[in-house]
Order: sequence, then C-alpha cells, then structure tokens
Amino acid sequence: MKATGVVRRIDDLGRVVIPKEIRKTLRIKEGDPLEIFTDREGQVILKKYSPIGELSEFAAGYAETLSKTTGHIACITDKDTIIAVSGGSKKEFLEQDVSKELEQLMEDKEVYTSKENSDIAMPITKNDNHERKNNAQVVYPIVSNGDTIGTVILMSKEPNGKMNDIEKKVAQSAATFLGSQMDI
Repeated sequence: MKATGVVRRIDDLGRVVIPKEIRKTLRIKEGDPLEIFTDREGQVILKKYSPIGELSEFAAGYAETLSKTTGHIACITDKDTIIAVSGGSKKEFLEQDVSKELEQLMEDKEVYTSKENSDIAMPITKNDNHERKNNAQVVYPIVSNGDTIGTVILMSKEPNGKMNDIEKKVAQSAATFLGSQMDI
C-alpha cells in the first residue's frame, strides 16, 4: 500500500472526504460506487466498484463467442478498463484503461459505428498510438438501471473491413444481455 500523507477526520455522521487529487488519479467521480474492504490489521480499503467486473469470467466467454461468431476482435469494458478480449492481442487490450473518447461515449450513452472504413476510428485504450489498424468498429454501451456500466466493442481484423447492420445488432444484443445480467 502506498502512503499519501493525507490525513482526514471522520465527521459526526461517519463520513470521510477523499481528497480531490486522489479521486482524480483513481478516476472516481461523484456518484461512483465504492466497495469497502477490511483486513485483520484494521485497515479499511476502498475500491472502485465495477458491476460488470463481477462478471469478468462470463464476459471473457461472451467475448470469445462474439469473436468466433463475427470473425472480429471483441472487447468488453467496464467504465474504466477492458475486462475481456478475444480475437485480438490480449497484451494490447486486456486490463488497459479506456480512452477519454470512449469514456465520453459511455457518459453520453452513444452507439458508435465508424464510417465506412474511414481513417477515423475511436481510440479504445489510453495507450492507443493512433495506428488506425482497426478502423471498422462498433461500440455499444452496456446500460443497467439507466446507468452505463461498460461497452461491447467489435473491431475488424481486416484493414479494409467494414461493419454492417449485422455487427451492430450483434453488439446491441450482447450489450443488452450483459446489462440485463446486472439487473438480476
């Protein structure tokens, strides 16, 4: 564990303020759920809660099915990271932080389909070096109880690949199904 040097007092309602710098570094926004853990030494650990992360094994299997069915790279994200990938480089995508553009898309609950293999593609990870090798993309938000909790992403393996209505419907079905699993 890393010490921050920040000390806060608990108020009369049992609340503790998490400093803005720490919230910014950990990408914790107002309204984000936090999971609380304790250990035997009496430490309290706060962790950003990812409802879709609870289904990471299931998401990995689902991504594999999507990839085999469509022949494309399939990624499933929570709000912060890619939690499952199939058909593409796990090293390049798995557990990578999502890009600011993808975060904004989730916040706006927008569906994204790249225009017919143009040179404009949604950067998926923060480390995206804009090589534009996966220009054909479909990004569909996973919504549960009115909140976006992640995305389903299909990316063409082919440099000249295109996404059509079938890929859009497959991504929509996957996102709707994963969102419905959070309601249970």
